[in-house]
Amino acid sequence: MHKVVIPQAIVDRVIARRGREHVFADFDPASTALVVVDMQNAFMMEGVAHSPCQDALEIVPNINRLAKAMRAAGGAVVWIQTAFLEDSLVDWSVMHDMSRPERTKKRSEALTPGSIGYALWDKLDAQPDDLYVEKLRFSAFIQGSSDLEQILRARGIDTVIITGTVTSVCCESTARDAMMRNFQTIMVTDGNAAATDEEHNAALIAFYLTFGDIMPTDMLVARCEAMATADAIA
Repeated sequence: MHKVVIPQAIVDRVIARRGREHVFADFDPASTALVVVDMQNAFMMEGVAHSPCQDALEIVPNINRLAKAMRAAGGAVVWIQTAFLEDSLVDWSVMHDMSRPERTKKRSEALTPGSIGYALWDKLDAQPDDLYVEKLRFSAFIQGSSDLEQILRARGIDTVIITGTVTSVCCESTARDAMMRNFQTIMVTDGNAAATDEEHNAALIAFYLTFGDIMPTDMLVARCEAMATADAIA
């Protein structure tokens, strides 16, 4: 698991700007979606993964805890899966042109819908009633990537909690664009995974300073459980 280090100077800047350390600490789980980004074999399974992230294996228990708590509190759980389509060789040529041909080939094989790589990691607690969304770009919210925004709007979702892999690429891209599309957005400090602690922390810090909130799993689960209990008493 990553060693999360958010310097006090960063926290102080956030407080000076927003008035408190966690601006979305009082989120309502009933209008919140846990968005799990790219926890697929293509990033996790040895021999299949085109871009393996070892730490992604370690965050699975936290993602499962969050999913269980979110469901119990009336929130939504969304599993995002990246797909490779042949059209992207043309309409996203810049990304492919920056990679060696052999890497593009491996990526295409790993992320083709229906392949082993495309499938979610089998230790994830993905349930039939959860939502499943395919995306075509790093961000799930950018134009032409997926219909995630429309799905969430239809359910009255105004807050998203971002987990998954890789912190500094698809997770941060999705989180930033979620805020730009006017969702309250939280990245989970111990529910995202990157190649190194340095990359993980840099992404969290950049997001936290300007785009949204960051919280650990325990804090988010406690909020969900408190709201679920309150609803049950009411």
